[in-house]
Amino acid sequence: MAVPILVFSVNKTRGSLLLKIVESGGFKAKLFDNSHELEYAVRRRRPSIIVFDTKHYQSREFHIIRGFHSRFPDAEIILFAEPAEIPTFISAGIKEDCCFSDPIDPDKVSLKIREIYFIKNKAFLRIKTYFLFISSLFAGTRDNPYIVFTKKIIMALTVAFAISMGIAGGFVFYSMSDLPKVQLLESYVPFESTFLYAAGGEELAEFYLERRKFVSFYRIPKHVKNAFIAVEDAHFYEHHGIDFFRTVAAFINNLRAGDAVQGGSTITQQLAKMLFLTPEKSLARKIKEAAISMQIEGRYKKDEILAFYLNQAYFGARSYGIEAASQTYFGKKTEDLSVTEAALLAALPKAPSVYSPFKDPKKALARRNLALRSMKDRGFIDEDTYEASITAPLPEYVNRKKYTAPYFVEYIRNIMEQKFGDRLYTAGFKIYTTLDLKLQRKAERTVVDGAAALARAGMPGVEVALIAIDVNTGAIRAMAGGTNYKKSQFNRVTQAMRQTGSTFKPIVYLTAFKNGYKPDDTVDDREVTYASKDGGQQWTPHNYAHRFYGRVTLRTALSKSLNAATVSLANSIGMDHVIATARSIGITSNIYPHLPAAIGVSEMTLLELSYAYTTFANGKRFDPMVYEKITDRYDIKVEDNAPKGVQAIDPANVAKMRDVLNAVVTEGTSIAAKSLGRPVYGKTGTTDGYKDAWFIGFDDEMTVGVWVGRDNNRPIGDEMSGSHAALPIWINFMKNN
Repeated sequence: MAVPILVFSVNKTRGSLLLKIVESGGFKAKLFDNSHELEYAVRRRRPSIIVFDTKHYQSREFHIIRGFHSRFPDAEIILFAEPAEIPTFISAGIKEDCCFSDPIDPDKVSLKIREIYFIKNKAFLRIKTYFLFISSLFAGTRDNPYIVFTKKIIMALTVAFAISMGIAGGFVFYSMSDLPKVQLLESYVPFESTFLYAAGGEELAEFYLERRKFVSFYRIPKHVKNAFIAVEDAHFYEHHGIDFFRTVAAFINNLRAGDAVQGGSTITQQLAKMLFLTPEKSLARKIKEAAISMQIEGRYKKDEILAFYLNQAYFGARSYGIEAASQTYFGKKTEDLSVTEAALLAALPKAPSVYSPFKDPKKALARRNLALRSMKDRGFIDEDTYEASITAPLPEYVNRKKYTAPYFVEYIRNIMEQKFGDRLYTAGFKIYTTLDLKLQRKAERTVVDGAAALARAGMPGVEVALIAIDVNTGAIRAMAGGTNYKKSQFNRVTQAMRQTGSTFKPIVYLTAFKNGYKPDDTVDDREVTYASKDGGQQWTPHNYAHRFYGRVTLRTALSKSLNAATVSLANSIGMDHVIATARSIGITSNIYPHLPAAIGVSEMTLLELSYAYTTFANGKRFDPMVYEKITDRYDIKVEDNAPKGVQAIDPANVAKMRDVLNAVVTEGTSIAAKSLGRPVYGKTGTTDGYKDAWFIGFDDEMTVGVWVGRDNNRPIGDEMSGSHAALPIWINFMKNN
């Protein structure tokens, strides 16, 4: 009989994750993100378990939960809340051991659900499971026929005798009534980390709920297997799920000590407990554990069982499975572990927090050396290896990799969360990004050096952001969202909405070219006062140099960044057409529909403005491209992401844009960029009060955008225009590329 389970979370990713955790234990559940629907379902279905996530839901949760608890006292509520709020819920009657806080721990949740499930399901004995267990004793096996026959006879007689004992037999029958099917191991798919890679194959980051990477049994070295066998189960290859003599010895030792000082569980029994049972200490659970262990032994090879165990075991430091533990403690793969390292890992599963080398090195050293002695005593290593191993140092720090390119990693994480939801943290994807690690490191150095140079010039606390985009594919090759990710995770490439200043002006000139203008056509640069369409405040644009140049070509007007000439041009062609052009090249932010927008009073991100300049480079509009392909845990391709450029500017107008943007470098406000010694194109930008400084430019390979400013929107410093603050940083990045 199924126990109805309802899951509630208003956050889609968290809700899906909790649902997956419930379903991974073999239970069916229904997810709700609306409290009214949940209340209706509770009244209609009278669930036995409600998994309630209060995070992101602060308005009515206490009232709802207290109502559930009072109206349905038989329903168990598993609660997720902020640590500070948990005492309030406990005082309302929620059991303390059913209250959890972040991070979500799937093992704890699964165990709690199983515990509740078995308690509520005890009345429904499934006799077919009992007979399935009996029949499994006589099922086919790969082991020695004589030993198997002996085992079956002994077990059959033992069970028959137990049944004949009346109460004892009934207890055995009762205990084994709800055994799970061990065939589930064949379809068992553990939560596995997703890995992010740079374009060159270098690992960037790991996303996980449980840090785990599955490793096949044939990739686990023999000395690693021997270390665990020596510590956990010396007769692993000899017994059939239960080590009778070890169990008896443990019972006697525990009886003498008056406490549980020695365990008698085999590796197979531990696997059975990890995957199918709760951690309760009871005779009923031990009977189930033994029965499941023998079924597992009858169905799988020893190496398969050992691999299941090693991939499932918890090693501390949020590391699940031998591969993740190898990376966490030693920064290496399982196949590269030494004997000493294998011994330390073998020493951990018994009590990871007690024997952690990072928490108690003395206990960790003693436990590791005990493991090495066990290996020596059982002939797995010789005396010389033992003596050399016991003197080896312990690891001193967790090898938890810091994100490479953290701003980019968080940007792509958000994209992938929308794409895959909670599967991003559990499905073991391999995401191959567009990031060029060499360029990324250069970008990070460049923004730090640029901010340091400004600080030395008397302007401390200034932030710098940079993005590099492949002009032919739209692929992001580098992203530095700030100078120090540890201090601030705010990504100034993708999140900062800032006035664009003169970097918006090329959109006005592109609109003019689309309407038949040429770079050599002229426009008036003179003092003109414009009235707003609604008859309100009048406005007179002035040039940065505080002078007007009269009749000038469009090329000169843009190269010298003349405000008056640009506004005159925008007035002639119409701001509605300018905005339409901006939309056609990928600008999505709101644009002020009046003339001041022509010289950059609207706010945009560095990301979208840099992609607009990529369109200037060759006429193709690209959406941000952050990955090239995605594969699953078996290296089977999930998705190929080919460049998807749309021709947004015809070739004739692309040539005109290159003409005027190159003039900015050769004869205008960005003349310092001539030092690169190759054709480059771009535009500076400065906002009122020197609050923002921009330079966005490109060559035949790459578009690079640079923004300089302060997060509090205060001025950078006197005379800190785009050509003085942003352009030198852009030039430093573009050198030698």
